[in-house]
Parts: sequence; structure tokens; C-alpha cells
Amino acid sequence: MPRYDFRCRSCGATFELRRPMSQANAPALCPQGHEDTVKLLSTVAVTGTASGGGAAASAPASGGGGCCGGGCCG
Repeated sequence: MPRYDFRCRSCGATFELRRPMSQANAPALCPQGHEDTVKLLSTVAVTGTASGGGAAASAPASGGGGCCGGGCCG
């Protein structure tokens, strides 16, 4: 089940809830019982290398797309 991070606007507490994706945008109560909360943008860092010998594991990284990937920042 996915985890979602929230912050309470009343007391500033940051907390995490596990809930189904269908309830991702449902209101959340902070642990102190306040109702004025906001869902935070979660970032996920995935590190390591691919294994298994598939095409994705041996494909070279490409630099296409985006400002810096497209060479416009140089």
C-alpha cells in the first residue's frame, strides 16, 4: 500500500499515512487531531544498477530532453 506524506498547517507536524491510491487525495488528520493538513510532494530516489541482462540493463544512457539534457544550459 502506498505511503503519503502530509504536513499539518496548524502545528507544523509532518506525518506519513499508508492508504490505497483511491484515497490519495482524501483529507487527513494530523496525529494531534488537526484537520488543516496538506499532502506533500514525495520524492523517490532509486539507486543501483539493473540486473538480469535485459535490454534496459545494457542500453546506454541518453541525454535527450529537458534543458540541461538538451544542451541549452552550456
